[in-house]
Amino acid sequence: MVGVGASGKIDRRDLARVLLEDRGGMLVVAGLGAPAWDITAVGDGPQNFPLWGGMGGAAMIGLGLALAQPERQVLVLTGDGEMLMGIGSLATVAHQAPKNLAIVVQDNEHYGETGMQETATRHGTDLVKMAEGAGIKRTMLVTEPGQVTALKAAIHRQEGPFFAVVKIDPASKPLVLPPREGAILQARMREHLMGPAAHLA
Repeated sequence: MVGVGASGKIDRRDLARVLLEDRGGMLVVAGLGAPAWDITAVGDGPQNFPLWGGMGGAAMIGLGLALAQPERQVLVLTGDGEMLMGIGSLATVAHQAPKNLAIVVQDNEHYGETGMQETATRHGTDLVKMAEGAGIKRTMLVTEPGQVTALKAAIHRQEGPFFAVVKIDPASKPLVLPPREGAILQARMREHLMGPAAHLA
């Protein structure tokens, strides 16, 4: 079940929990900040690649992973500020068109990690229309908890690339931090995908 916060918008941690339940072999790239804390709160492991930096890079990292692992579903879970910074990546995603890539933006209309300054989505910028303009044909806007089941099904359908925006409550959540070292995060996912001798390759 997905709850709502004081704003009446979707609880972001409930969203992450539902999307990652029964995930199978799905790989997850999380943009820095709240999405990274959320996937870690649900459960840390080598199938997760949470970003600690490189703002704007989540979609491109997810694209590279989807192209390198075409048999695996890849989910990018990121924020509106991070997606706005890397908006040009959506054109490359549309051009490459990996069927196994889904990008879900947790849109709280604020930069949550730097003081809750308002983002452009607070003032009318529509990320779904921007994705469609880039050439992504399968998109979704989620504003109600009841839509999350359909969102999850769309992610797993592998008819991508798929892009969705979920309007979430802006309230802060307790920090649940993943490992901080990028080399560790990279190595554990590589070993998960390629076996224990992957570091020797």
